[in-house]
Amino acid sequence: MKKFLIFAALFFLKSASAQMMTPEVFIQQVRQYHPIAKQAAIQVAKAQADLLSARGGFDPAITLDARRKTFDGKNYYYYTNHELKLPTRIGGLDLKTGLENNGGQFLNSQVTEGQSSYVGVELPIAKGLLMDKRRATLQQAKIYRSQSEQEKAKMINDLLFDAYTGYWQWAGAWQLYTIYAQFLNISADRFRLVKLAFQNGDRSAIDTVEALTQVQNFQMLQADAAIRLNTASLELSNFLWDSRDSAYELSPTVVPDTLSFNLTAPTRSLENLLALSSTANPVLRSYSYKLDALEVERRLKFQNILPVINLKANLLNRGYNVMKDFGGALFQNNYYWGVDVKIPLLLREGRGDYQKAKLKLQETNYELAAKRWEVENKIKNYYTETNLLQKQIIATQNAFNGFSALLRAESLRFQNGESSLFLINSRENKLIETAEKLVNLRIKYLKANYAVEWAAGTLR
Repeated sequence: MKKFLIFAALFFLKSASAQMMTPEVFIQQVRQYHPIAKQAAIQVAKAQADLLSARGGFDPAITLDARRKTFDGKNYYYYTNHELKLPTRIGGLDLKTGLENNGGQFLNSQVTEGQSSYVGVELPIAKGLLMDKRRATLQQAKIYRSQSEQEKAKMINDLLFDAYTGYWQWAGAWQLYTIYAQFLNISADRFRLVKLAFQNGDRSAIDTVEALTQVQNFQMLQADAAIRLNTASLELSNFLWDSRDSAYELSPTVVPDTLSFNLTAPTRSLENLLALSSTANPVLRSYSYKLDALEVERRLKFQNILPVINLKANLLNRGYNVMKDFGGALFQNNYYWGVDVKIPLLLREGRGDYQKAKLKLQETNYELAAKRWEVENKIKNYYTETNLLQKQIIATQNAFNGFSALLRAESLRFQNGESSLFLINSRENKLIETAEKLVNLRIKYLKANYAVEWAAGTLR
C-alpha cells in the first residue's frame, strides 16, 4: 500500500511537471552513451590495431653485427657489419643492402677483409612465392578489420532491439497505470455521489457497497499497475547512461510518447526485407568475411605442399660504394649467390594442413547456409506476427469503441434511474479489460515490428 501511495503521488506530480522522452531521443542516447555501444566501437579499434601489427611484418629492419677479439697482444679479428633489409609484398621478395668492415690476424677466410658493400635479394620460387605467412597475416588482418565493422553492427543491432523493447514495455506500463488512474477517479466520484444519494434517501445501502467495491477493485488494479510500471522503469534505466559513463535511474517526472505508442508503425514489404537482409545483415556479412579469411588460410596451407626453394644473390664491391661497377657484367665477378632446397618426401604435414583448411571452408559454408535460412525464417515469422497483431489491434480497438458507447449509454440510463450500479460496473469492467488487452497487443505489436528489423539486421 505504501508503494501504491508513492506511485499515486508521483502520478499527480507528473501531470504538473511531466517531461516527455520520445523513442527517438531515447535511442539516440543509447547509441551515444551506452557501454555496449562503446564496446562495439572498441572492437573496430582493436581490429585496426591488429592490422597495424600485421603491417609490421613488412617494416624495414636494420641489423648490426659487431664483434672483436684480442688476446695476448694479438688482434684476432674484428667484424663490423651493418645490414638494411626491406621486405616487399611482391612474391615474397626481400631486398637487402649492407656495409662490412672486417679484419684481424685470424679472420675467417670466407669473410672479405677491409671495407666492402653489397646489395642483394632473397626470393622464394616455390613455397612462399604466391603466399607466405606475412602476406597471409596482413590480408587476414584487413579482412578482420572489415569483419569487426559487422561485429559492431551486430552488437548495436542487438542493443537497440533490447532498448526499443524496454521503451515500449515502459510506455505500455505507464499507459495502463494512467488508464486505471482515470477509472479510479471516475469510480471514486461515483461512490461519493451514491453515498450522498443514500444519505438523502434516494439510494439503498447496498448501492454504496457496490460503488465502494468498484473503487477498491480499481485501487488493486492500479497498485498492480504501479508495480509493473516501477519494474519497467528500472529495466529501462539499464539503458540510461550519461556522457560521464555514469548510469542513472529514470526520473519519475519523465513520461513516454503515448502518441507514438498508439500509432501503427509502417513496415517494409517482406520481399524488401529478405533482399535487404541478404546484403546488410551483419551476421551474414560476418560469415562472408570469415570465408574470405579461411580462403587466405587455404592458400597459405597449399604452400606447405610445395618444396622450399629459396634463391639468394648479392652484388659485391670493395669500399662503401656498392654501385661503382654496376655497369659491368653481373655474375662474372664480385657476386655471391646461393640456393636452399628442402623437399619433404611424403608431404603428409602439408597435405593434412591443406585438407583441414578446405574442410574449414566447407564447414563454414554449411554454417552460412543454415544461418541464412534461420534469418529468413525469423523475418517471415516476425513479419507474419506483425500483420496478425495489427488485425487484432483493429478488432480490439473496435470492441473498445463499442464497449465505450455501451458504458456511456448505461451511465445515461443510470442517471435517469433506469439502470443499476451492477450494470454500470459490469460495463466498466469489460471496458477496462478490453483497454488492458489493447495496450498489451500494442506492446506485442511494437516488439514484433522492431523484431522484424532486428532479424533483418537493419537496426542502427
